[in-house]
Amino acid sequence: MFIQVIEGKVADEGRLRAQLARWTTDLMPAAYGYLGSTGGITREGSCILVVRFATEDDARRNNDRLEQGAWWAETRTCFEGEIRFHETTDVHVMRHGDPDAAGFVQVLEGHVTDREAARRLDALADDALAVVRPDLLETITAYHPDGEFTEVAYFRSEAEARRGEEAEVPPELADDFALFEATMPTERYLDLREPWLASPRT
Repeated sequence: MFIQVIEGKVADEGRLRAQLARWTTDLMPAAYGYLGSTGGITREGSCILVVRFATEDDARRNNDRLEQGAWWAETRTCFEGEIRFHETTDVHVMRHGDPDAAGFVQVLEGHVTDREAARRLDALADDALAVVRPDLLETITAYHPDGEFTEVAYFRSEAEARRGEEAEVPPELADDFALFEATMPTERYLDLREPWLASPRT
C-alpha cells in the first residue's frame, strides 16, 4: 500500500467539502489503483486527507491525469498558507471492524523513536487492542521517511471513543502499552467529527 497525507489550514470550508464530493463522483471511478480516502476538518480549521493506493506507481499515474491536476489546482485555493505532504509505503493496518461505518475519526501524529521496536509492537497491539479497545474499528499507521508517523483511528461514534479512552489497561498489558507510547509518542490529535470517507465501494 502507498499512502499520501495532505495537511493544511482551511480558507474556505464549504468549497473544500464541495471539491471532495466532486472528486468522489467525478474522478474516483477512473483513479488508478485507488483503495480509499479518509479526511476531514477539525473545529480549529485544520484539514487532513489520507489517500491510499495499491502502489506508488498507481499514485503517480493518477497524479499525472489532466483532470486530477485541474481538480487539485482548484482545491489548492481552498487552503491558506503552506500545505504539508507526506508519502510512504511503510504502512501498518489493524482491522477489527468496518471503517466505512465510522462516524468519528481521530488522527494521531508524532515521531517514532525506534522503527524496529514499533514494528514489533504493532504486531502485539493488534491482539491487545481487540481486548482493550473494542470500540476501535480500524487503525492505519503510515510511517514516514523523516521519522514522523500518521495514525488514523476509526470509531463508530465519538461517544464510544471517549468511553474507550477511559478503559483501564489490564495489568498484564500495561508494560507493552507504556513501551508503545514511549516508542511512538503522540504530539498532535486531530478530531474529525464529520469525516470524509471514500472508497471504491462508495
